[in-house]
Amino acid sequence: MSTLVIAAILLTLLLVLLFGGLWIGLALAAVAWAGLQFFTSTPPDVNLFQSFWGSSASWTLAALPLFIWMGEILYRTRLSEEMFKGLAPWLGWLPGRLMHVNVIACGIFGTVSGSSAATCATIAKVALPELKARGYDEKMCLGSLCGAGTLGILLPPSIIMVVYAVAAEVSILKVFIAGIIPGVLLMLLFSGYIIVWALMNPGKTPIDTTAYTFKEKLYLSRNLIPCLLLIVFIVWVMVAGWATATEAAAFGVLGAFIIAAASGGLNWLSFRDSLMGATRLSCMILFILGGAAFLASCMAFTGIPKALAEWVAAMNPNPYMLIAVLAAIYIVLGTALDGVSMIVLTTSIVLPMVEKAGFDLVWFGIFIVLLVEIAEVTPPLGFNLFVLQTMSGKDSTYVARASIPFFCMMVIAIALITVFPAIVTWLPEVLIRK
Repeated sequence: MSTLVIAAILLTLLLVLLFGGLWIGLALAAVAWAGLQFFTSTPPDVNLFQSFWGSSASWTLAALPLFIWMGEILYRTRLSEEMFKGLAPWLGWLPGRLMHVNVIACGIFGTVSGSSAATCATIAKVALPELKARGYDEKMCLGSLCGAGTLGILLPPSIIMVVYAVAAEVSILKVFIAGIIPGVLLMLLFSGYIIVWALMNPGKTPIDTTAYTFKEKLYLSRNLIPCLLLIVFIVWVMVAGWATATEAAAFGVLGAFIIAAASGGLNWLSFRDSLMGATRLSCMILFILGGAAFLASCMAFTGIPKALAEWVAAMNPNPYMLIAVLAAIYIVLGTALDGVSMIVLTTSIVLPMVEKAGFDLVWFGIFIVLLVEIAEVTPPLGFNLFVLQTMSGKDSTYVARASIPFFCMMVIAIALITVFPAIVTWLPEVLIRK
């Protein structure tokens, strides 16, 4: 039986199990077991234990639950409220005014949460009622929050980036640094669209005559400083080589505890909830990674990735055509799967093709993260759509229509990093010489 036929059989089995409602981690493991049992002479039980243990017993991967815990701690503080109060006085001069708070606040909170849904929910909890009370256009509020909420997985430290770096066996630090410029670029695209929209619809932006002195602005922004310092410290200690990603994550947890205690948001209940929330999410991701590692082992023994890579090489496709096809596949996958599942399901097959086509794996990581961001705002299973549907009382179709312009901004960002890959690769090359 040819390798491609085996691949088709295993893919069909995986789809049947997923659409049947089986947990993703179990579905991956079941397909791997079937592949090893029926298409190789390798005992599946031995590989099962080795894969699950090997995927979890990783010092690098220890950064994952720590970064998740840091975000869970800060999620339970008054950080989002302080962000709105601290940023609003500085943005009154821009067309669109306080609408830009959505973008900047999501960018700031995204760096400490590492989660798109958490970022979207946290900022929307404060911004939606505040902007609605001031008379801002609801559709634009929802669209900007839906799009900007995705920044939680692009700006470091990001949970998705850690998962990709481990799966692709590339430096977590390089992937983190590579996401900075694309993240800022995406924020500028979002704010740029808001400015254009505000200039074209001047009557939809309420007039605010409140004037602040520079001293008053600084005073209102004082509570943002600890969070910004924590972000800079985490990234800097990794770039300077003073700490690994795991050690930096541990410092991040300590810093989050200090900020939570200083703001009055730390108590036994918030500590317990943050710990349990981090444990649940970490276990879910690690279980998926274990199933993916087992499936990757199956793929290696059946020779599927090598055969697919050779098939792609024999076709000699245009690299940009390959990227376009992969982008379409990931967007389709994003309608039914979360970002972690998308990455762990595809890396063992896609990465050999990408390497054959000559693309840098760090660049490809940011490419995938941007596609996962698009998945967060793509019906029917875009997580951010569900979050805002619940918080606004509008149906997901309304929220999806509101987010279309920001969806287009993400597509533009993907096109820009594809045509100009240095947007992604330049900063890691400059800051990390080894």
